[in-house]
This record gives sequence, C-alpha cells and structure tokens, in this order.
Amino acid sequence: MAVLPRTNERGFFEIRLESIGGLGANLAGKMLAEAGVVGSGFNGVSFSSYGSEKKGSPVKAHIRFCDPSMNIRDTTPVERPHIVGIFHENLSRTVNVISGIYEDSIVLVNSAKTPEQLKEKLNLKGGTIAVVDATGIALEEKNRVNMAMLGGLFRLCDFLDPEHMKGIIRKSLEKKYPHAVEPALRTFERGYEEVTFQTFELPEGTELPKPVRWDIPVLGYETQPIGGTIINPGNSILKDLSISRQGMMPHFIEEKCIHCAQCDIACPDFCFVWEEKPDKKGRMQMFLQGIDYQYCKGCLKCVTACPTQALVAERETDGYAEEHRVPHRFELAQ
Repeated sequence: MAVLPRTNERGFFEIRLESIGGLGANLAGKMLAEAGVVGSGFNGVSFSSYGSEKKGSPVKAHIRFCDPSMNIRDTTPVERPHIVGIFHENLSRTVNVISGIYEDSIVLVNSAKTPEQLKEKLNLKGGTIAVVDATGIALEEKNRVNMAMLGGLFRLCDFLDPEHMKGIIRKSLEKKYPHAVEPALRTFERGYEEVTFQTFELPEGTELPKPVRWDIPVLGYETQPIGGTIINPGNSILKDLSISRQGMMPHFIEEKCIHCAQCDIACPDFCFVWEEKPDKKGRMQMFLQGIDYQYCKGCLKCVTACPTQALVAERETDGYAEEHRVPHRFELAQ
C-alpha cells in the first residue's frame, strides 16, 4: 500500500483548493478524496466552503488523508496545507491563497506565467511552485479546468494512482455525458504531463507568515467604529470581478465601433466606459472609450450583441486586461 509522504502533528496530509464557483473545485476535491480512499486505501474526507452566491465567488475545497489505522474526526478548514491548488491566479488579489503553507509545501497554480512571475504575484517568500496552464488546456480540449487541475494535483500526489483516477472519471461521466469522457481523460492526462516545477529557497533568517483564519470577520465588538458607524458602505469600486473570467474576454476594436451602445445594454456589470464629446458636426454625443476589465466577468454577451464586430472574443493573455483597462470616470475622481 502507498505511504503518505509527510503528515502534520495529527497524522493528516492536507490539501486546500482555492477557486471560484463554476470552475469545479468542489467536484475535483470529491474525486481526489475518492481516489485516495477507494484507490489507495487511505482514510480521507473532502468538504467545501462557499457563500450563498456560489458562482463567481471564492470557494475553498478541503481534503484530508491519513493512515487507514486512524480515524478522521475533523472537518475544520485546512489552515496548514501541504498542497495548495489555485484554480485562478487572480484570486491572489482578494484572497490570501497561500496562507498557512509550510516551507516544503507545494503551490499548484493555473497560469501561463513563469514560476518567477507567480512568486512575485503571490508574494511567496519561499517554497515550491508548480504551474500548469489548465485554462488553456481546457479550452483546447473543450473540457473543464478542474480536470486539468486534477491531473496536476495527481502529479504532486505521487502516493495516488492516476490510472484509478481515470476510472473514476469514466464512472462519473459515461452514463449521463458519454461524449465528455474522452475529452475529460485527455484534459486530465495533459494536466498531469504539462506541470512544471521550481523551488525557491527561503532566505536565511526569514520565516513564512503564520496562518490567518479566513472566516474571522474584520469588524467585531472590539474593532467596530464607535456607535456602529458604517465607514465603508456597499459599493462596486473595490469589487474585482476579473477572477470570474474563464479564459476568454471581449477585445475592443475602436475603428469598427459605431457607438450604438448595444454592448452596454447587454452587459450585466456596466463594464463599458463612455465619454461625452462633440461629433464631426459639433453635436454632443456619447463615445465608447473601452472596457473596464476590473468588472468584466467574461460572459461575452457584448460580443453577441455588437452589430459591427467591434467586440470579438479572444483568449485572455498575461497583462492584457491591465494594459487595456479603461478606468471609470468616478474611479478617476477618487
């Protein structure tokens, strides 16, 4: 029987998946746990945590394994993971995705960036970064990001049998979605094969930050303003919806735009930025300036609505959204 490579003081090997609703981290966690329990003979448990507005909002999936001679009587969130799977790299803007990692923990990131770039983006002081372009693989194979991430996770968990995982994929899909079995298997295999690793030594005299409880409220009876004053009312200025994009985004071609506003009517998140200025005849008219990608979720409804193909769907590339983002006027006024 396989042996767990390392465990914590309670005898558990722990994995935490950081994702957003819709990318399939919950299912990936369940399938990963099933492979460890049924396929490799460990005791294991899998559970997830998310809010009522699941799709597009942060999701965490927690997996624990232990020796079969032990029992798992703990379903608290994984705070000190041996492996972290980050399903969307932009989650690091709003969530501390690497909280609680050990010096020898492995961080698997769905990204097309290099490990050096991700180390800086995640503010990682040391450890091992594994990278797989799960979104790119899923788009090419016409499948889901979670299958490619599962392949990468199995590459990191060498105590699990990937062949058994393929059997679980077949069992899960072949009855209801037989056409999806082969694409899912190809996506899993590519995720397994295309992972790259790089280890960064922790600088001497440096320690990793202690884990921070993710469920502790910012304001409590000791920290709230006097009189319960609401100092930061609900607003959309600080809301970052970019983590909801799943690989595709609208690309604006200004030369083709006739400023008809059909895109703005179809957009559910008011991503389009307009400016009033005179036209060729001196009459005041609203002209489209571009897209504020902080609020764009990649639904592509604007692409369908555009009558002149001034908006086209393209694969999101590194730095494109930051380079072409047009801030809202009220944001510039802050």
